[in-house]
Amino acid sequence: MAKHHSDRFVTLVDDAKTRIEEIKPAEVQQKLDDDEYVVVLDVREQDEWAKSRIAGAEYLGRGVIERDIEERYDPDQELVLYCGGGYRSALAADNLQKMGYHNVKSLAGGIRSWIEAGLPIIKEEGN
Repeated sequence: MAKHHSDRFVTLVDDAKTRIEEIKPAEVQQKLDDDEYVVVLDVREQDEWAKSRIAGAEYLGRGVIERDIEERYDPDQELVLYCGGGYRSALAADNLQKMGYHNVKSLAGGIRSWIEAGLPIIKEEGN
C-alpha cells in the first residue's frame, strides 16, 4: 500500500524530479540482463532491505548515502537508486548529482513498480 505523503514533501520531490532522470523497471532489468556495469542501490531503511529487495541490488541507506557514497562508488559509475515508491530515491539522486555523480538515476515508482512489473526480488523468509 502506498504511503500518503504531505503536500510539502511531494513538492520537494517534484522539484528534485525536474533535475534527475527516472528509469523504468524494464529498462533496469534489460541493463542487468545485458550485463551492463550498473549498480542498483537500495536506499530504503535497513528493515525494509531485510524484508525484500531487488535481486542483485546493493544497500546504501538514504540516511548515509551522501556521507558514504565516495568510499564505494566512482562519480562516473552508473547508479540506479530505488526506494519504496520513488520519492526518497529521487531526493538522493538529486543530491548525488550535486556532489558530482554524473550517471545516477532513480527507479520510477520504486520497488513497488518493480514488483508490479513481475521482476525478480529476494524476499526473506517470514516476511
